[in-house]
Amino acid sequence: MADAPERISGALVFYSEFDDYTVWKHALRAQLPQLRVLHASEVADPAGIHYALAWKAPAGFFDRMVNLRLIVNLGAGVDALVGRADLPAGVPITRITDPQMARMMAAYVLFAVLRHARDIPYFEQAQRRGEWAYRHPRSPEEIRVAVLGLGELGARAAHELQRQGLTVLGWSRSPRRIEGVDCHSGMETLDAVLAQADILVVMLPLTPETRALLDRERLLRLPKGASLVNVARGALVDQEAMTDLLRSGHIGAATLDVFEREPLPAGDPLWAMENVLITPHLASVAIPSSAAKQIADNILRVSRGEAPENQVDPARGY
Repeated sequence: MADAPERISGALVFYSEFDDYTVWKHALRAQLPQLRVLHASEVADPAGIHYALAWKAPAGFFDRMVNLRLIVNLGAGVDALVGRADLPAGVPITRITDPQMARMMAAYVLFAVLRHARDIPYFEQAQRRGEWAYRHPRSPEEIRVAVLGLGELGARAAHELQRQGLTVLGWSRSPRRIEGVDCHSGMETLDAVLAQADILVVMLPLTPETRALLDRERLLRLPKGASLVNVARGALVDQEAMTDLLRSGHIGAATLDVFEREPLPAGDPLWAMENVLITPHLASVAIPSSAAKQIADNILRVSRGEAPENQVDPARGY
């Protein structure tokens, strides 16, 4: 006789303006057939909501969910959740750590870094001019790539980059060890890491300590002509200063997946820059079919009175 399914109380509410509710509902129900999954617009009784799967929910979203037991952030970065005034006290917040997300992010970073390492933006511009402009390729080990942020996603990306023969430096707030990566930690080492970066990859979480970390002064620490790749959060970088330095050539080129305001406003000068590649915040996204099991496991853990895995420390912001 098959084991009876574990009892789950309450319903799960879904909110995201960017993700497909139907796909997520089917993925979650495939893992937990007994789970009631509601779109935010379908909630008639907020007190009956015990679990929330949300991305950038509006202010006051959690106010009346008095029986909330678990909040799952629909993504890796939790800066849009921590510090909100409407979060119920003591309700655990978890982030999705789907291996597919790490693989997707590493692939994007690898693409972006190799594009800059092989001077592809230079050749793209030459093509538009109809010019056969030869530039001899650099040896990979001569190209120094600095990865800021060595969490799950950053560590995976740094590992993939060093496998390509690039010279990879890593920087994080606390010490990390990654085979083949020259790791540094602490604010006192940041400027020295920036000064060595032919290509800078930003993968830090957005916290009060990291907001505007890469201001004009720090961006000027980069070697002239360095490339910038930002796949983390736009608010980590002073966008006005970055734009000025791209215009002057101090920053030679950039691949930008994130911005201070999203969507990037139509009139922003970054759109028209030939040395900038823009993508709409898609370097890594949660895949319902693979992430649903992790979410289901945490719902079951909370239902049994256990602590969920991949819990976020709101005080630290990650």
